[in-house]
Amino acid sequence: MKHLLLFLATAFIFLNIKAQNIPLYVGTYTDGSSEGIYKLQFNQKTGELSHLQLAIATENPSFITYSPNKKYLYAVSESLGGSVSSFKIQENGLLKFLNKVSSNGTGPCHISLNKQGNKAVVSNYRGGSAAVYSISRDGKLNEASQVFEYNTTDKVSHAHSGQFFRDELFIADLGMNAVYQYKLKNNSYELATPSIFKTTENPGPRHFALTKNGQFIYIINEYGSSVTSVKKTDSGFEQIDYDTTLDENYKEKNACADIHLSKNELYLYGSNRGENTIVVFKRNKYDGTLEKIQTVPVHGDWPRNFTLDPTGKFLLVANQKSQNIAVFSIDASTGTLTFLHDVKVPTPVCLLF
Repeated sequence: MKHLLLFLATAFIFLNIKAQNIPLYVGTYTDGSSEGIYKLQFNQKTGELSHLQLAIATENPSFITYSPNKKYLYAVSESLGGSVSSFKIQENGLLKFLNKVSSNGTGPCHISLNKQGNKAVVSNYRGGSAAVYSISRDGKLNEASQVFEYNTTDKVSHAHSGQFFRDELFIADLGMNAVYQYKLKNNSYELATPSIFKTTENPGPRHFALTKNGQFIYIINEYGSSVTSVKKTDSGFEQIDYDTTLDENYKEKNACADIHLSKNELYLYGSNRGENTIVVFKRNKYDGTLEKIQTVPVHGDWPRNFTLDPTGKFLLVANQKSQNIAVFSIDASTGTLTFLHDVKVPTPVCLLF
């Protein structure tokens, strides 16, 4: 009887730990020791990362994303002959290659899907273009249905990220200092607004976060080390705020990278490469403006991408140059971060729950 109780207790603990663990996929650059996309186990109770393994070997998967049902994973291959690939997630969590198509530009650096999971948009940093793809029911990518070319005779584009919102598509162009708005008409996207904000400076919009209702858009600027806050109006868009991401005492070089809203949309987070910090803003839920409340070191070098876990209790940072992932707890009442621990991972640049 004792042995049975011990067995049942051990089995219960094992199943409980297993239930707490979810996969974290890591996109990387493969010009060093990395071989492709990696997978770790993340404990949603403790924030612990464990069981690092190679999910699939592939070249420079610098940005990765899921299908909405999490049966498929998509990755850009940031190379001169840019491409984007689809993978099936197997029962053991490892990835099976499905197909690969051209990204229609060099240096693809970002991919995202719409909520239905039947369209993808890829941004080509070096090529200065963005491409829209339809996705088959078996998870495979079709060839691009639309390609937007942004380079002009006197300006070089660096398309850096895109996101769908209902029947709209937004694309941030770091080179052109613009965030384009497209609207879906007759199953294709048409340019509706050349840029949702106006500037005479050179901020370099890189990534952006939208509120769930789409009324507010927060754009992190790589060159300007700043966040531009924009509100949708009946007649278009209105800039409502502009905030530095840096501590007032920091005077060295910096390049912002990623931006995310908290689950309750009361806090906004951004990454600083150079200052090597995560900046925390408190967000006014009524007018959308921001107030900087914390700048916390990332315990590493060059924080490119970061993510919040599904519970909203943890924030994880991919430190590219120091080759580690740092884990922070999030204070639910204040939104501030506390460093917990880190793990070594080869050249992490994108984190996906």
